[in-house]
Amino acid sequence: MTGADVRDLDPGDGRSATPSVARVTAWRSINAAPAAGLPALEPSRNQLAADWPEIAEHLHEGVVVCGPDGTVRHVSPTARRLLPEVVVGGTLAALEQLTSGDPHLRRHGRRLRVRQVPLSAGRSCWYVEDVSDHEKRTEELAAERTRSAFLTTVGDKLGNPLHPDRAAAAVVRLAVPTLADVAVLVLAPRSGRARWWRARQDADETPTVDRGVLAATELPPAIVESLRGTSPHTVDWLVEQAIDAGWLPGVSAAEVAARLVPLPGRDAPAGVLLVARGAGGRYGENDLDLVRAFAARAGAALTTALLYREQAEVADMLQASLLPVEPAPAPGVQWGTAYRPAQAGLRIGGDFYGSHRLPDGGSVFFLGDVSGKGVEAAVFTGQLRQCLHALHRVEQQPARLLRLLNDALLETTLAHGQGRFATMVLGVVRPHRDGGLGLTLAGGGHLPPLVLRASGEVEQLPLNGMLIGVVPDPRIGQVTTRLAPGETCLLYSDGVTEARGGRRGEELLGTDRLVQALGGCHRMPAPALAERIEQVTCEWLAQRDHDDIAVLALRATGVGGRPQRHLHAVPAVTEPAPEATDR
Repeated sequence: MTGADVRDLDPGDGRSATPSVARVTAWRSINAAPAAGLPALEPSRNQLAADWPEIAEHLHEGVVVCGPDGTVRHVSPTARRLLPEVVVGGTLAALEQLTSGDPHLRRHGRRLRVRQVPLSAGRSCWYVEDVSDHEKRTEELAAERTRSAFLTTVGDKLGNPLHPDRAAAAVVRLAVPTLADVAVLVLAPRSGRARWWRARQDADETPTVDRGVLAATELPPAIVESLRGTSPHTVDWLVEQAIDAGWLPGVSAAEVAARLVPLPGRDAPAGVLLVARGAGGRYGENDLDLVRAFAARAGAALTTALLYREQAEVADMLQASLLPVEPAPAPGVQWGTAYRPAQAGLRIGGDFYGSHRLPDGGSVFFLGDVSGKGVEAAVFTGQLRQCLHALHRVEQQPARLLRLLNDALLETTLAHGQGRFATMVLGVVRPHRDGGLGLTLAGGGHLPPLVLRASGEVEQLPLNGMLIGVVPDPRIGQVTTRLAPGETCLLYSDGVTEARGGRRGEELLGTDRLVQALGGCHRMPAPALAERIEQVTCEWLAQRDHDDIAVLALRATGVGGRPQRHLHAVPAVTEPAPEATDR
């Protein structure tokens, strides 16, 4: 087969044919005009032009096609709706923003985004998209993020102040300028007076805060209604009322838009927040929602601060009532006391002391320690002191008085299921004609007292006994001694002897070191001696944790009750010899 034969093949039928002019003509005629019933080899341009409007109608963007001279050749239906000014045969000169290169347009209340794409032969195509809804959602999302960030900051800032004044000042300071140009907070009246705080926006964008007090009868009616938890009916005159109260100086009612929001409290609103904006400002529904959310957080912070203040006031009153009471003056007796609770911030503990006068001129005195620490121990101490205050009127003999106290405490602790107990030294002191003192002491499981004799010797009284408040019939020890003029009896709690310190911070101060510290102190007045014991204990502790420390000293002042004058040096505390160990 030759090349001519290949050229003469008839493709598709498998047969060869002799080339002829008629066949070539027929082939060309077939290619030029297809036979009826056969599909066209390429789409018709007329058909595409007919289908184009329907296709362009469903495109997301509008399309504007311009010729090389800027004449509009085609406008899709979407572009015709978005830009009715653009018509076929016209130009885009009327749309200056479009021709200036700005991709964003505002036409007929809609937001448009346009982009130009160059085509062949100098033509250009403009795509126009309506982004109004998208930008609106974006702005709403950004606004919501801003609100959330603002409320988060508010929560952080208002989570710290526990004092009502500082919390109120923080509330109005945070409200400006995000919520208002002027913010006024009015707290619920207390004792017939209402305190208010105001923050204003200054020229340097730093809000200034001032405060004042109004009588409850002088509050604007709208404020009063809001503090009662009801919606104010005089809200239309709110601005006038705020101006009359002096909160919006230098403005007229027509220049300000104001709103009033109560701050939620426990049973009633903790206060009311007034927000005001200057000329041109208004409060839409979104603004009011943000103000209400802010008010809810501010109300929670203020309620917490007010509750904390109430608890602090109650705690102060309880602490004042539970603190050890100084012994009552007695003829021929000089008292000295020292007290340091384990929890310095609480100021109360489980150690106690005191005295009560007797009709015959003597006194009942006591020092003790209850189990536990802190508030519970202090409450039990208060109960014990009240029992002693009542029982000493019917019994003055120390041992029998301790037994009565034991029965009373057992009844109280069993009734409340507390299971608490106490140790105590209780004594009766009576003056002698020679200026000395007669002491009768009873022990209930407490450390035995020390006596500083006139010779400088330190004597430990042989006093023992069982705990108070544990068993119905405890064994109570009793001892009698006499103090000559200038001699002192010292009672102390285990917070002194059990103070841990030394080189490693693990050694107990112990009785031996205490007795050594008292050497040479026999001429000290009772107050100075008690202070000396506290000083020695604290130096030994070196700022470490400790138990409650209590000291009670009574000194015989001699005839006439005048203490002996002295001038001497106080010996320093030294380490005991190695063979002297703590007991």
